[in-house]
Amino acid sequence: MSTVVPVPATVEDGWPAVAVREFDAAADLAAVERLERACEVGPSSGKLCLFTDLLGDPLCRVRHSPAYLMLVAEAPAGGDIVGVVRGCVKTVACGRFCSSSAAAYLLGLRVAPAHRRRGVGRGLVARMEDWFRQAGAHYAYVATDRDNEPCFRAPSVLVHPVFRHDLANHPPHPAIAVLRVPPRDAERLYRARFSGVEFFPTDIDAVLANPLSLGTFLAVPAAAAAAEWRGADAFLAAPPASWAVASVWNCKDACGARRGCGALSRAPRAADRALSRLRILRVPSVPNLFEPFGMHFLYGLGGDGPAAPAMARALCRHAHDLARRAGARVVATELAESDPIISGVPHWPRLGAQDLWCIKRLADGYGDGALGDWTRRRPATPSSSTPGSFSCYLARRRFVDQLVDS
Repeated sequence: MSTVVPVPATVEDGWPAVAVREFDAAADLAAVERLERACEVGPSSGKLCLFTDLLGDPLCRVRHSPAYLMLVAEAPAGGDIVGVVRGCVKTVACGRFCSSSAAAYLLGLRVAPAHRRRGVGRGLVARMEDWFRQAGAHYAYVATDRDNEPCFRAPSVLVHPVFRHDLANHPPHPAIAVLRVPPRDAERLYRARFSGVEFFPTDIDAVLANPLSLGTFLAVPAAAAAAEWRGADAFLAAPPASWAVASVWNCKDACGARRGCGALSRAPRAADRALSRLRILRVPSVPNLFEPFGMHFLYGLGGDGPAAPAMARALCRHAHDLARRAGARVVATELAESDPIISGVPHWPRLGAQDLWCIKRLADGYGDGALGDWTRRRPATPSSSTPGSFSCYLARRRFVDQLVDS
């Protein structure tokens, strides 16, 4: 992890100065946990959502990135922690001519309610951007909700609860088989077919080798699965007419989630009644989402061919059963709304959300070359061979992580 260049305290709009410094786990953990609890998380509309439970580790959502940092804002009187922000930097594909760039992700910005509108959030972001530049980042992006403009990309978070019974064979699909792909073959497959997709990580090999990555799975026609697996090169040389691939990330052992909402934590009455009624009736398949729970996340979900959505559905059912055996209660992924494979992904709309990504260029000097200005580039039209959610694993998982009004 890179170190922070010391930042002098400043006075914003006549308010007392706050000191921005690097997070110290030994000294700051309890204060940061109190701040997180005091800050509202979720859409301001009060829509039902899931949000990250840090489970005592404020760095859990960034520590698996090559470069990451957490900053805190400290009040001058008493030394109280009144603001936090996290950030990480990775080299990713920009989706054009397979060019790549160092992209920084800003997340988990929180400001204590009594200290908002005093420039604390602005100061935290400015200091984090300084570190982004020191780390070589060309762009910084942040996920927020539908109420924020302008928008760079708008992927959908799809969430499905984990039932108490398996789904892979209910009903069985004799025409589709799911294979486990070795990490080296998974890397070869991803690089060969998806390396030009936006936010594809150049260190995909490290991602797949991480202990929290539970494996890569390939859905193919059952006839194609009857033959012995001969490696990614053989598969790429003669792929079946339709196929799909996805990898599973274990968020259960990195962070948790909780059911909640914004607007003073008031859930929509209809949703509350519906979920509560299922619990009262003791319907065995509905997981308890009224307390912190673990989750699995599908990243690198993509495929090709007319039956790719059906193949994706088989992968999701397989991932569901894997999560059930591991004790996770939800499975999630993230895809563009216009991605055709999304029709095959089972999900509960009330548990999902839509992220809006806002991006800012940090480096100067780009022209009309291979990279150009990514902030001005229109998103590529998704195809059946375009995987989603490569960017999402950077966040380890946010479902809804609204920027606190600072």
